[in-house]
Amino acid sequence: MYRQEGIGKKHLAILEKIKANLEKLNEKMDILIELRQVNEKDTLKLPDAPLDVITLLNMPDHLRKTAVAICRNGRATAEEIANQTNRARAMESSYLNQLVIMGYIKKQRKGKKTQFYLAKDGGELL
Repeated sequence: MYRQEGIGKKHLAILEKIKANLEKLNEKMDILIELRQVNEKDTLKLPDAPLDVITLLNMPDHLRKTAVAICRNGRATAEEIANQTNRARAMESSYLNQLVIMGYIKKQRKGKKTQFYLAKDGGELL
């Protein structure tokens, strides 16, 4: 009987791992649905952008949130992105620089401000 309890615990642990994986999959599906429903005013130009849906879904959650914010803004500072994501500016700056290193966005410094923009966009500051 003790052995049966051990087997039951083992199966329970496996089922809990499956449940956790399904929850992660559901979260990614919700993001995919949200991205497809973005209207033209709040443009996220996925076909033309270096950040397509598959790329965004494969990113870690923290980078995805930052990447979607920069896609919506087109061009923004770390502080502007931080205001949208409700995270610290220093944290957003780090995430934006990670996206620069990965080649998804570019940055340009003008004076004391650094602006980030999609790699496809031109580098001219307005």
